[in-house]
Amino acid sequence: MKQETHSLASSKPKVGIFVDVQNIYYTCRESYRKNFDYNAFWAQISRDYDIECAIAYAIYRGDEKQSQFQNILRAIGFEVKLKPFIQRKDGSAKGDWDVGITIDMLEQGKNLDRVVLLSGDGDFALLLGHLQHNYNVPADVYGADKLTAEALKQSAEHFYCIDDTLLL
Repeated sequence: MKQETHSLASSKPKVGIFVDVQNIYYTCRESYRKNFDYNAFWAQISRDYDIECAIAYAIYRGDEKQSQFQNILRAIGFEVKLKPFIQRKDGSAKGDWDVGITIDMLEQGKNLDRVVLLSGDGDFALLLGHLQHNYNVPADVYGADKLTAEALKQSAEHFYCIDDTLLL
């Protein structure tokens, strides 16, 4: 008879965290005039989950203050992925991570019990529905209530409105 061995290290569910840094920065500034507290967020998530992966997607502008912030994210435990900021000749700018976040969530999500997305971008609603229906992986979304798309809120198993406990 085969005997099963279980790791006593942790029986918490496995979670992956995916942060749309620019979206969270601007929606918190617009909604609350404050910055998001990544340390408080990490502490809150790690109480209930084993964090298998945590990726923060940011734009690289060569700014020293942003580099310091990205180093703080790394020290907390996030992998920071950077994409260059592109200023077009017509004055418009490009610098979003929607496709990169989607690819990572699809690749990582299959091996997780839950995904956590920090964003208010409604474009991710389809992705969360796909993860739930095809891999049975539910999603939690953290966002600024008034600036989070209704479609994204509806596609999440839980929507958590960023409040004072998660603000600096």
